[in-house]
Amino acid sequence: MKKIGILTGGGDCPGLNPVIAGVVRRAMREGFEVAGIRRGWKGMLECDEIPLGIEDVIGIVREGGTILKTSRTNPCASPDLMTKVVENFRKMKLHALVAVGGDDTLGAAKKLFDAGLFTVGIPKTIDNDLSGTDRTFGFDTAVNTAMEACDRLATTAESHERVMVVEIMGRHAGWMALWAGLAGGAAYILIPEAKTDLDDLCRVLRERHETRCDFSIVAVAEGADLGGDMHLQCGEKDAFGHVRLGGIGERLAAEIQKRTGYETRHVVLGHLQRGGRPTALDRFIGLRFGAHAVELVKEGRFGRMVSLQGNTVTSVPLADAVSRLKTVPRELYEEARLFFG
Repeated sequence: MKKIGILTGGGDCPGLNPVIAGVVRRAMREGFEVAGIRRGWKGMLECDEIPLGIEDVIGIVREGGTILKTSRTNPCASPDLMTKVVENFRKMKLHALVAVGGDDTLGAAKKLFDAGLFTVGIPKTIDNDLSGTDRTFGFDTAVNTAMEACDRLATTAESHERVMVVEIMGRHAGWMALWAGLAGGAAYILIPEAKTDLDDLCRVLRERHETRCDFSIVAVAEGADLGGDMHLQCGEKDAFGHVRLGGIGERLAAEIQKRTGYETRHVVLGHLQRGGRPTALDRFIGLRFGAHAVELVKEGRFGRMVSLQGNTVTSVPLADAVSRLKTVPRELYEEARLFFG
């Protein structure tokens, strides 16, 4: 019986467990064994695998996180590490490997496919910034979490007649901030794709407070630029060379208060956006993605990423998926500006 491995890499994300359940259930029906690779690519470097059967995935669709654990290990950081992964792939007698992750995890899957391994990718990111798919699972849950935070903060802002700045995840793409800010009634939204105009922001806030109401929510993506470099939480980089962002909400709040005189506070949602149980949509997408990944393995269509196009689950080459980030189009941001103020 052929064996499929599955790993979850990078940051945790609501919907990972439904994906795992989808892979296991479809694989069992198609006559494959399934091995769960623990802690992402770290597990491939250490041959850390556990067998997965139907009994192991019953009920996990409703749970957040990943039963397989995760890490930000980069298996392509050196030729020796890549060689080790290839050797362990064979040692574990894997027929194929399903890698669930964002651009870093899937970028590694693409390189390993080029090195001769049978890999299939499943797009996972709360940022919704992967090319080749209309939507990634995890985005809906995270957006709803951020939107609810805006709703809750609005009652405090109104009671105290304040401006509340909400810092939302989004390194290079502002999908989360745009959706959550718009749905949460933000008076202004700042994203990485649009140049920040603090004068315009403060003008909008003054007009709102002087003519309509005495409180405001401002949504800002962590990667938005207030002029100069991104705001770093620390100087350290992860295994893929990414710095940790953070601090833009605090700086923006101080700038707004200085320029307008309005009492302003900031809140960093941080990892709250990653956690918790997935929404129905993310469970539904996750199950379908997992099942389709096994279909790609069965058909021998390796080097591809599962993709959602409209309501249809299909696939695209991994190379296309990781070639560029999917960012917010300028016209969509301009459309959202109608609701500022």
